[in-house]
Amino acid sequence: MAPTALLEGTNLRKTYRLGGHTTVDALRGVDVTIDQGEMVAIMGPSGSGKSTLMHILGLLHAPDPNHGPRPELRFDGRDMVSLGEGERTRIRARRMGFVFQDFNLVPTLTALENVMLACDYAGIRGAAARTAAREALDLVGLADRGDHRPTELSGGEQQRAAIARALVNRPSLVLADEPTGNLDSERSAEVLALLRRFNVEHGQTLVLVTHDEEVGAACDRVVRMRDGRVRDQAAAVIVRATEPAPRAVAAVA
Repeated sequence: MAPTALLEGTNLRKTYRLGGHTTVDALRGVDVTIDQGEMVAIMGPSGSGKSTLMHILGLLHAPDPNHGPRPELRFDGRDMVSLGEGERTRIRARRMGFVFQDFNLVPTLTALENVMLACDYAGIRGAAARTAAREALDLVGLADRGDHRPTELSGGEQQRAAIARALVNRPSLVLADEPTGNLDSERSAEVLALLRRFNVEHGQTLVLVTHDEEVGAACDRVVRMRDGRVRDQAAAVIVRATEPAPRAVAAVA
């Protein structure tokens, strides 16, 4: 059976004005397709446009409509470019999850409350949100750490709390910007195994922005960028294992 595209982008452009007449062309007409159930790495040197591409695919930024053919971005077959910001926000909250290098946890909230924030954005509140957040923390091995604030968690635990927050609403797409950037090699491997497990067991599509070749090798495919353009979209050097990563992740620190 032929794969089904979850994300399809064509003519994606983005120019940033830095002040005066200075501009930076972050994306210069990118075409990219992400299939349902794929785990894809976007790689390239600093300034290549990989984070900008992730922000556009995740509806955090809109592509520029000027200076070229009309950009197109379809998510699950639906046109995203013509939508208003309110509808884009609803789609992000309900159908997408985000993981960042710096975790982006609210320091005054517990791990459970941080995960519940994502429920709130999606319109899920009260007991239903608390139950969903507890289940998400359990899935990432943090069932006994829900009442701890970020400063009381290790780096690996903070990233797992951030992953729980990204997964709590069962999104069809998870986008991660340097998800292992602040972790040592052992914790990086454990976080990657966790992401792969959700990809395999729940069929969630993952897009990871990374500098790390080992992260790229753990994915199905690598989209390589340079100077705001896609240079290559090839299968990763190391093909993923057919067996999902083990569920036991409680020892990750």
